[in-house]
Amino acid sequence: MSKLKSLAMALALTLSLASCGNQTQTETKNDSQVSEETQSEDSKETTEETSEDKTETADYSDITGTYNGKATGYGSDIEVVVDIENGVITDIETTENETKAVGSQALEKMRERVITSNSIDVDRISGATISSAAFLSAIDEALQTAGIDADKLSKEDLEDEKKDSYDTSVVVVGAGGAGLSTAIELAQKGVDVMVVEKAGITGGNTAYASAGMNAAETRLQKEENVDDTVDLFIEDTMKGGKNLNNPDLVKILASESSNAIDWLEENGAEFKQLKFSGGQSKMRTHAPLNDEGKSIPVGSYLVDKLTKKANELGINIIYDAKVNEVLLEDGKAKGVKAETKDGSITVNADAVVIASGGFGGNMDLVTHYNPDLEGYVSTNAKSIEGDAIGFLEEIGANFIDMDQIQIHPTVYQKNGSLISEGLRGEGAILVNSKGERFYNELETRDNVSAAILDQEGKNAWLVVDKEMFDQSATIQKYAEKGYLEEASDIKALAELIGCDEETMAKTIEGWNEIVKNNQDPDFGREGMDTVTSDLSKAPYYAVQIAPGIHHTMGGVEVNTKSEVVDKDGKPIPGLYAAGEVTGGVHGANRLGGNAITDIVVFGRNAAKNASEYIGKN
Repeated sequence: MSKLKSLAMALALTLSLASCGNQTQTETKNDSQVSEETQSEDSKETTEETSEDKTETADYSDITGTYNGKATGYGSDIEVVVDIENGVITDIETTENETKAVGSQALEKMRERVITSNSIDVDRISGATISSAAFLSAIDEALQTAGIDADKLSKEDLEDEKKDSYDTSVVVVGAGGAGLSTAIELAQKGVDVMVVEKAGITGGNTAYASAGMNAAETRLQKEENVDDTVDLFIEDTMKGGKNLNNPDLVKILASESSNAIDWLEENGAEFKQLKFSGGQSKMRTHAPLNDEGKSIPVGSYLVDKLTKKANELGINIIYDAKVNEVLLEDGKAKGVKAETKDGSITVNADAVVIASGGFGGNMDLVTHYNPDLEGYVSTNAKSIEGDAIGFLEEIGANFIDMDQIQIHPTVYQKNGSLISEGLRGEGAILVNSKGERFYNELETRDNVSAAILDQEGKNAWLVVDKEMFDQSATIQKYAEKGYLEEASDIKALAELIGCDEETMAKTIEGWNEIVKNNQDPDFGREGMDTVTSDLSKAPYYAVQIAPGIHHTMGGVEVNTKSEVVDKDGKPIPGLYAAGEVTGGVHGANRLGGNAITDIVVFGRNAAKNASEYIGKN
């Protein structure tokens, strides 16, 4: 067995062991989304060891054919079909269900590296190491079937042009949703733009967003006869944020939301479904559907579309480069410095946009700003470490609301995976260990989280039925990953939860009556007429959840032009920020669906104002 196959098995074992935690608050790190990002150093070391061990090559020129291999990746198997001509790898086809915009991106990059080098002794993609290792392991299996020892293949050197200095008009730090939106808007305005990304793929935390994107007065709302307004959007957002929000930023968020939807659709991202999310007075969460008309997570879908558009526009994205300094000249931002595996690089620019995300993946920072969150799991990607805090503080930027850190109510505790809020909007209910509903499922996230923590065991169960399961690709994905447990009938559901059958039956019957009457007399849940199904069709599916760290509302302070301001409230010329790295938009609590709106609206806002700035300077 080759070292690569051993690595894949080790990674799989690690992921498996991570699933053995309890169902309440725990110190277990997020090995779901973040497992794709936490093993870069191990990967580097393994690559180096493999290179050192490879001391000879063999003649495989007599081997030609097509060979299959398979390995377990992040959440699913990866199957490959490897074409070999005279002992040389000429093509690799992949059948996989890896996380869109994470695994798929990584596999395409890995495919290019393997074919170009004729070797599986290549660097894995940072941010997707599990997918990368599994892909290489699957190829290794195919090679073994062909009678080829991967360690003895004749390897071609990868031509990797290395530069230590770049010049552009605007440099964007981060290739998540905010960074990609910024870069695309700039490119479409004819501005020369480069992106510097810490990981080896695009996406950041955006890739793990689930429910949808909030917007008011949209075409889809009008088609569905939803009487929503920008003023209501503002009111809901301010109320949800306990009025700690900057009202001027909230006004921009809401008033530009419909335009943001239109812009995304112009760039290939379509929204065909409306949902309710917690804290909304109107149905304004816009979500995508797959080709079968089933609900899918918005984040991975959006990253996929934005990445394709960025590539079409020829935007240069420098991967595996961690920015550690904003360059200033006469007090104006003039570029950034970053560290790569090959050393330091400098990107000179006329303006800088910081879109590097929050700090929810850095538990040291989380507990520093809010000690009460010690012991919670996190839904954040591990790479979301608050890198910008240090280098922005060094140049005098001001920070606000840093202690405002959101916990999401429905998190799968074994690995920190988020269970979409959109499911509750469609009709999923929350029950406690007694099998009883205990709160309005569509209240704001902070209130639902508090209600769950008040229950015995500090957890709850999210329950759906067969009809909801069949119409949601999101739920089906949870099932594939082993998060959901199936119960053949109400009796089995009660046994699963550990409650009395009679109580469970009464809860289900009561909920179905609520859906039928479009009223929730128990907890005052609104939008009952939008519930897509009741819970009348067995089998049932349930997942035990508890709150987990999800979003950092605090960050660097910006004004309405997305300019970063200093401690005196004055803008730092040429320096902009957008997305979760900023504070002020969400106040004390972010409403579900507002994050995607935030990154697109303010990514475009930063681009617009940066473009105008460089045009004047």
